[in-house]
Formats: sequence, structure tokens, C-alpha cells
Amino acid sequence: MQRREVVRLLLGTAALPLLPKEVFALLSQARSEAPATAAPRTLNPHQDATVTTITELIIPQTETPGAKAARVNEFIDLMLTDWFEAEDRTKFLAGLAEIDKTSQEACGKDFVDCTPVQQKQLLTAFDEELTEMRQADIYSSHRRRRNLMSDRSFFYALKQLTLVGYFTSEVGAKQALHFEVIPSKHIQCAPIEEPEAAKTDAS
Repeated sequence: MQRREVVRLLLGTAALPLLPKEVFALLSQARSEAPATAAPRTLNPHQDATVTTITELIIPQTETPGAKAARVNEFIDLMLTDWFEAEDRTKFLAGLAEIDKTSQEACGKDFVDCTPVQQKQLLTAFDEELTEMRQADIYSSHRRRRNLMSDRSFFYALKQLTLVGYFTSEVGAKQALHFEVIPSKHIQCAPIEEPEAAKTDAS
């Protein structure tokens, strides 16, 4: 599978569990081959701080590590640098700039300088807009929906990259992933044990 095809799938409308296993295998390998202390090559310091802040809000640290501990920002920079076409990379960076523009209009400052409450409110608004876009386009063709998400919704792309970046990391896979994103096999007729009470009554 070519890198361009992987990015097309990531930025499409397919739910994360529906992505081919091969996508996760390729991206996991790419992560493992990246330098342990990689400096951003595409994102400037402000963009990197914005990505780090947003991804941590999407997957915050709780009893398990969050996106920051999983170095999701480095994964996104890797994708932008080595996997994205120039056009898609430009769209992503334009989306980051739009985040700050919206934040400036709503709060009078860049996203990273807002309070945690303001940041959550802004992301909630972006998520609601994404939902409205999906509902408005629900009767359109699959191809049109895919283009809508990739061309108009930066936030969708960022969420998708955040999830993939997290669950292809060692932290995400070993410490937080208590379920399989893509099951290794399908058991068509799994046996169901009778409750103990039912067994007692039958005897």
C-alpha cells in the first residue's frame, strides 16, 4: 500500500475500526523507525504547541497516559513531513491557522493561550460543526462525503490522526488499549455459558 493511499484512508470518512490492518502496521513501523527525540520538521514551535494542546484535550491523561505522553504531536509531524502530499499538508497547516483565528475572534488570544475551559468550549464547537456537516451530507454519495471531510473539516483530520497516532504508539497500545481497534479474528458462533442459576434450576 502506497503512502498516498494510507493518507487518503486516514482523511476519509471511514471509522477508525474499519481501517485495514495494513494501515496500522505501516504506521506503527513508521513510528518505530523515527528518531527517539525527533524535532518537528514541518510544524513550527507554535504549531507544534497547538497540536500538542489539542491532541491532549482529545485524549487527556487520566489513569492512563494521554496523547502528549504518547508523543502524538511527533507522529502528526511525521505524517505531515513524510506521508502527506504538499496540497494536504498545506490544508492541514491552514486548518491550524483557522483554529487560532477562531480563538482570537472568540477569546482575543491564540488557542494555546486560552484557559482550559475556553479551549474545551472551542473544541466542542468544532466537534458540533463536524456533526452538522455529516448530518447535512448524510444523503450524498460516499465519495462526496469523503471529500467533504477531507477538504472542509480540518478538525476531523486532526481527530483521526490523533487516534491513530495514539494507538500506534507503545504507550497507547500497551497501557491504554484495553480493546482491539481491529479484532485479530472473527468468531462467528461463540458459545454462551448458561447463568449458574439456570444450571441449578435445570438440575
